[in-house]
Formats: sequence, structure tokens, C-alpha cells
Amino acid sequence: MADLISRAATDFAAQFTTPFGDHLAAAAAWTREHSSAPGMMSGLAEARLLEALIASSGARRVLEIGTFTGVGTLTMAAALPADGRITTLEKDPDSAANARRHFEASAHAEKIDLIVGDALQSIARLAGPFDLVYIDAWKTDYPAYYDAVVDKLSERGVIVGDNLFRDGATLDSRIDDQGTEAMRAFARRVHADERVHNVLLTIGDGVLLAWRVY
Repeated sequence: MADLISRAATDFAAQFTTPFGDHLAAAAAWTREHSSAPGMMSGLAEARLLEALIASSGARRVLEIGTFTGVGTLTMAAALPADGRITTLEKDPDSAANARRHFEASAHAEKIDLIVGDALQSIARLAGPFDLVYIDAWKTDYPAYYDAVVDKLSERGVIVGDNLFRDGATLDSRIDDQGTEAMRAFARRVHADERVHNVLLTIGDGVLLAWRVY
């Protein structure tokens, strides 16, 4: 991403973004040290954006597709009111086990429901509405995730999709692997959907927001 957005800009933004508190910092540090793919963790900017969306909207029901080690989950759970709930979906049992340990060590474990298994199958069994849906999972399934959740949004619900840039791959027409093509298809599908308005933000690895047209 340094080639897409200047290192000076990203460093400046990080300097003026609230850092993770003790528990989140510990979970993030564990992920960087022990995970084979720490880049899958929600970054600081993305996590604080999710927190801001929850805080500003008064969201009470959140669906997260892709838990990984739970850093993003914990950020959102902390922003929810006492009676709020976040349902987070993770296919990999090892990642789910690591996330569960982080949840159980936090003050917000009672707000979190972790479901292990195929996300699309889990979504089909979940009743909406959801005030926020965060998509950060298997990239080839992004279009299917969108189709599965858009009708489960609450009246003022928001869908957030992460990794739209794929470290610059989606911006390079020469790159046509399955995951990159799926992310392009996801962006096109959201943008063409007359039921929603959308904006693609250049923070992190590209974050797309979509919300119902009023």
C-alpha cells in the first residue's frame, strides 16, 4: 500500500488515530507474533472506523464475516451498548480458538457470539436485521456475502467491505486471479445496486461502505 498512498500520509494518519488500548494491543501483538498471516488482522484505521460507525449510529446488532484472531471483533464489541450483540463468523477452527481466548480475556465477552463453520451457510440461518455488517473473509466469496446480507440490513444499516485494493492488485488490469476478480465483481455489484448508496474509502487496504437509499 505504500505505493498507493504515501508512507508519510499513512504515518501521519496513524499518529492521529487513537491507539489500541491494553487488551486490544495485547491481542494485536499476539497476532503479529504468532499468526502466519498477521496482515489479515483488522488494521488500526479500519478498526477505529468500525467503532465510529457503531458509536455514531447507535448500532445494536452487528454481523462480522471473518473473525481471524478477533481484534476487529473486540473493537466493535467495546463500542456496542450493554445490550448490543455482535455475531462473528469464522470457518477456520484454529483461528476461532485463538479468537475465543481473546474474547474470554476481555470485558466484552458477553456481547460476542462466535459461530464456527461456513459463513454463507451460517448467514442463511441468521435472522436480521443487522445494523452493521463487516465483511473481511474469503475474497472469492465477497459477491455472495453481499447478496446474502443486503436484505438483512436494518433500515439504516451499513455494510462494510475490507481489502478492496488487495495491496494494489485490483488496480492493475494485468492481474486476474480469482480473488482479485471477485473483489472487482463485488465492487461493481455494490455500485450497480440501486437499493444502496456507496463510497470506497482509501484508508487501509480500501474500505467500501454501502447503505440503504432512503
